[in-house]
Amino acid sequence: MKLKDGILLFAKGVAMGAADVVPGVSGGTIAFITGIYERLITAIKNIPHGLKPLFKGQVKTFWKEIDGTFLVCLIAGIATSFLSLAHLMTYLLEHQPVLLWAFFFGLVVASTVFIGKDVTWNWKTLLSFVLFTALAFFICSPENTPLNSSHAYWYLFICGAIAICAMILPGISGSFILVLLGEYYYMLKAVTTLNLPLILVFLCGADIGLMAFSNVLS
Repeated sequence: MKLKDGILLFAKGVAMGAADVVPGVSGGTIAFITGIYERLITAIKNIPHGLKPLFKGQVKTFWKEIDGTFLVCLIAGIATSFLSLAHLMTYLLEHQPVLLWAFFFGLVVASTVFIGKDVTWNWKTLLSFVLFTALAFFICSPENTPLNSSHAYWYLFICGAIAICAMILPGISGSFILVLLGEYYYMLKAVTTLNLPLILVFLCGADIGLMAFSNVLS
């Protein structure tokens, strides 16, 4: 891979990370917009299959199977974005919550319009749109409050598995799922303070959820 391509992938990863860290737009939406979505899903799906040659010492085969350079550049960008924006999001949630949530709402509306352009509208898609809009409104109703948890490790593991599935789907935000699960602010603080035990438990759940869901999604 050329250096220029690697830098471009890193930049796309930064954009994905920025989208994933805020409860508005999914990183999957950014991947879809930037034209790397199918390649990303294929690379993730191939990771379990690539482990077999890796165990046999065939590192080059493993690297090629999982599109390793592509994933490394992308993950580096996502991680950079997470670490740099986590402090900003924590500050804004504490000092400017209304403006921040209004911004998130605008991101959701804008991504919906963009994704909607690629939908073939007929009675089935229209019916699905109405039904899931009603469901989303019910879930996000002001009368509902986010789930409260004891922040137990097992619960964070499950949250990671659920949130990552939303993060790679265009249109739905994994961070917003964490808001509904009552763990968004808690995990944001874990990132800003580099609480490694919490981060590792969450990432383990995310890995399991990603491996399982990528095959279904593909």
